[in-house]
Amino acid sequence: MKRWLDQFNHLNPIWLVTLVAAVGVFSGVMQNILGGIVASIWKRLPLRYPAEIPSNRRDIYYWKCDRPAAFHNTQITGTNQTQIAQQLERELRRHFDARQVDLHPGVGQGNHLTWNADVAGMPLFIRVENGPERDGHLAVETAVLDRVRAAGVRTPQVFGCDASRSRVPFAWQALERIAAPDLNHWFKAGTLDVSRIAWDIGVAVAKWQSITLDGFGTLDAGLRGSRTTYADYYHLRLEAHLHFLKARDFLADPHEILSEIQRHHALLAVDRGCLVHKDLALWNILGTQSQIAAFIDFDDTISGDPMDDLSLLACFHDAAFLHQAWEGYASVRSLPAEHQRRFWLHLLRNMIVKAVIRVGSGYFERNDQFFLIGAGLSGADFERLTRNRLATALSGLRENSGIDRL
Repeated sequence: MKRWLDQFNHLNPIWLVTLVAAVGVFSGVMQNILGGIVASIWKRLPLRYPAEIPSNRRDIYYWKCDRPAAFHNTQITGTNQTQIAQQLERELRRHFDARQVDLHPGVGQGNHLTWNADVAGMPLFIRVENGPERDGHLAVETAVLDRVRAAGVRTPQVFGCDASRSRVPFAWQALERIAAPDLNHWFKAGTLDVSRIAWDIGVAVAKWQSITLDGFGTLDAGLRGSRTTYADYYHLRLEAHLHFLKARDFLADPHEILSEIQRHHALLAVDRGCLVHKDLALWNILGTQSQIAAFIDFDDTISGDPMDDLSLLACFHDAAFLHQAWEGYASVRSLPAEHQRRFWLHLLRNMIVKAVIRVGSGYFERNDQFFLIGAGLSGADFERLTRNRLATALSGLRENSGIDRL
């Protein structure tokens, strides 16, 4: 039995849900046994895939929940990072031909390990990807940052990046360290100039959407999308995400969502993809209370639909914020045809993914010290907000509501 459990411990939890669903034809006793095993495994996330799973992102909708080692580095752990820091310091010395390298742990709460570094007096921000998939997407992001900057949107300069793992057993990226906190810092403190910032975000989104790309979905090293149609990308792992949420008692009826998406399938007929950040949020923007200094973390960038990034803002903000962002966007380029229904269609898809990550990573068990949870709110409040926003996206799509519904 122990050996069998060890086999299960290598599975992505979303794949595990699919497996459990497949055995539903067996007896009630067998279902109870498997249910107990699944529950015990989920409590020990993050999980790992077998080594033979390919590391490219072609079959990934969103890396954090679809990667083989799902939810890697998304949970609070006591992992000792001393060895990685030592290896990183030596590699930075070699790469920059520097005698002096000082490393201090960063404050990132995403799926990368981070350090603030001073390399021969040059202030840098270091990101490390140490997942078992040996993912090399930091190199792809480096190219994206250059393209976005060329489109007129401020992004950090990249001074070094090595995703080959030929010298150290992890990928790393050395970015310009910008002396400004993320905008979520000011938002949670209640001092952010929300109206101005929302407008400026809309302007920036419109500028980087001037970048059009071949294909759809996650990008390869040539910045080409990995899928031939946008509908193919939109539906990628959709049923697996919904089954996961149902198995975790977060969602009652996935078929209601699937049927509504199918009813609006024609909206997914995108002729050519534009650059989509895919993780657009205040914690991925640096600046002051009233001015944006830089947009960061383009690691999840895709070739997709213009309304995707604008819908991501609605995962966290109200109608007033969205109105300002849309007006800022429209000051640069026109909103696309059927933009209202496309907005709801993408908010629905994004909220499904957000729910998978939040459930799988245990975010609802945290407090307002966690960057995603608003000041004075609890994990339970965050769960209610997530459920409500998912329901609003579904009803907004069904009824073609205005964004004042938010």
